[in-house]
Amino acid sequence: MPESPAERPRRIVARREGPMLVEGPVEIVLEDGTTVSSDRFCVALCTCRRSRVFPWCDTSHRRHAPAARPGTDH
Repeated sequence: MPESPAERPRRIVARREGPMLVEGPVEIVLEDGTTVSSDRFCVALCTCRRSRVFPWCDTSHRRHAPAARPGTDH
């Protein structure tokens, strides 16, 4: 394993019902080629596409009921 923080892999935490949590700082290239960046130690990236500040998560996913999963009665 690499020794220095610059050499170690970035940690990304995937969550089924929420954003992707990415160790920062990060630089993200959007579909249109625009680049956005954050110097924060951890950023939340929107995966539901409901965020008003996409690609950053603004917790919009909390305001919507989760989709029913196959095999459940809910």
